[in-house]
Amino acid sequence: MAEIDYIKETRLENTGFAYTLQLIGGKYKMQTLYALSMNHGPLRYNALKRVLAPIAFKTLTNTLRELEADDLIHREEYPQIPPKVEYSLTKRGQSLIPVMDSICLWGEEQARADQVVPSHQHE
Repeated sequence: MAEIDYIKETRLENTGFAYTLQLIGGKYKMQTLYALSMNHGPLRYNALKRVLAPIAFKTLTNTLRELEADDLIHREEYPQIPPKVEYSLTKRGQSLIPVMDSICLWGEEQARADQVVPSHQHE
C-alpha cells in the first residue's frame, strides 16, 4: 500500500514522464519524428504521408501542427507556385531521437524474447 500512497502523493501528471508523453504521445507523433530523423533532412508533406501510410491527411496535418507548436519540428514554407513546404526536426526534436532509439531497441529486444521458438521433439 505504501507504493500506492507514493503514487497518489507524486501525481504523475506533474512529472517529466507525463510532460514527455504529452509531447510525443499519440499514434503518429513518434513515427513522424523518426521519419524526419531517418531522412537526415527536410521532408515534404506528401513524402511524410507516404512514409506514414495509412495516415489520413487530416491526422497528418494535426500531428504536424502539434509538433510544430511544441517546437519539435520546423515548417519551412517557400513562396512559389505551386507552394512548397518542408518539415525538419528542430534541435529540441533532435534531442528526442536518442530517447526514441532506446525505446525502439527495447521493443526489438522484447519482440525477439516474445517470439515462440518451436520445440523439437526427439523420437
